[in-house]
Amino acid sequence: MEKKSKDIKSQLQQGYKLQTLMHKVNKETLKIQHKKRQKKRAVGIDEITKEKYDENIEENLDNLLEKMKKFSYKPLPVRRTYIPKANGKQRPLGIPAYEDKLVQGAMTDVLNEIYENIFLECSYGFRKERNSHQAIKYINDTIMFKKINYIVDADIKGFFDNVNHDWLMKFLEHNIADKNFLRYIKRFLISGYMEDMKYYETEKGTPQGGLISPVLANVYLHFVLDLWVEKYIKQRCKGDIYLVRYADDFLVMFQYENEARLFLKELKERFEKFGLELEPTKTRIISFGRYKGTKEKFDFLGFTFYNGISRKGKYRIVIKTSKKKMKQKRETIKKWIKDNMHENIIETLDKIKLKLVGHYNYYGVSGNTKDLMCFYWYVKTTYFRALQRRGQKHPIPYEKYISYWNAMKIPMPKICVNIWA
Repeated sequence: MEKKSKDIKSQLQQGYKLQTLMHKVNKETLKIQHKKRQKKRAVGIDEITKEKYDENIEENLDNLLEKMKKFSYKPLPVRRTYIPKANGKQRPLGIPAYEDKLVQGAMTDVLNEIYENIFLECSYGFRKERNSHQAIKYINDTIMFKKINYIVDADIKGFFDNVNHDWLMKFLEHNIADKNFLRYIKRFLISGYMEDMKYYETEKGTPQGGLISPVLANVYLHFVLDLWVEKYIKQRCKGDIYLVRYADDFLVMFQYENEARLFLKELKERFEKFGLELEPTKTRIISFGRYKGTKEKFDFLGFTFYNGISRKGKYRIVIKTSKKKMKQKRETIKKWIKDNMHENIIETLDKIKLKLVGHYNYYGVSGNTKDLMCFYWYVKTTYFRALQRRGQKHPIPYEKYISYWNAMKIPMPKICVNIWA
């Protein structure tokens, strides 16, 4: 894999388009994807599980590759289902057929090999060795140590559902010349979906629930946003300007207000050209930074950023769990506890332990101890109250509950990510 990556990198550095990529989707890479798939997962319209496919894996893969060579392989429509959101609404979820998952996974690995050599430093989402905490630290460091006074806080309306297929294919053709590889990407884009036994075409958007969707989304915004800011906006601006993007969430930080306002005006026009639209109720310019000291705040990746002061009286950005995310997390854990209140106490506490650790790992950033403690105590008291309702005639004493809690060594909140370093 390392040698392949070097070959791709050297070709790109020399300005060549990549001619032969389909050979990388082979029996070996498809087997790797098969091993990665989890057991007992929801199935697509083919109703094939990993266990069923595994019964005759060699013949299944040989048949799949033969179909791909003859170009008779066509992705099946994804099965659309809905999952509840914390706000009470429902989010559509697409479940691809099993073989489509394997092919998408193998093609995604190839695309990642290519575009990791191309994507800019401002992009953090769905990339190897890059994550949301790095994006948060970048925002913190930029506002702290650069001349930042204004922030364009923008939101793209339904981005993944509105990616223009023609433009996406043109962007891919900029670096890829393998027509067969591109042909299969196009087939995934137009494969459609099934809902209530009815077929629906997909004339725009990335494949729902597809493994390939995140990298295709990154490719689209790399050309539409990242390169545009880097090659055009930055060259024109007299003041400092910094972009940070995680998938379709992004912020642009400016030194001068007039340049921020002109950028936002031009951004709307550019997005319109590529079939995208800003959500007007969630897009704004705010005054923010060490030189402003305003009470303005903004949310990004589940955190709220405030202007603040350290214990020594110096300027510092305060980063807390956003109220929206905190509310969602509370509602989610409350429902989960209610659904599991009659299960074994020890087993339930063990699962609560894992959930708290996961919460600390993400929200445990420098300065967020108070919100971590609030969530910890909310979980602790909510489960106790559930147990009280469970045993109304013989409610569990608080002392006994605490003994269970302590015996399971439920961890106290801790800071896992130091963004101040």
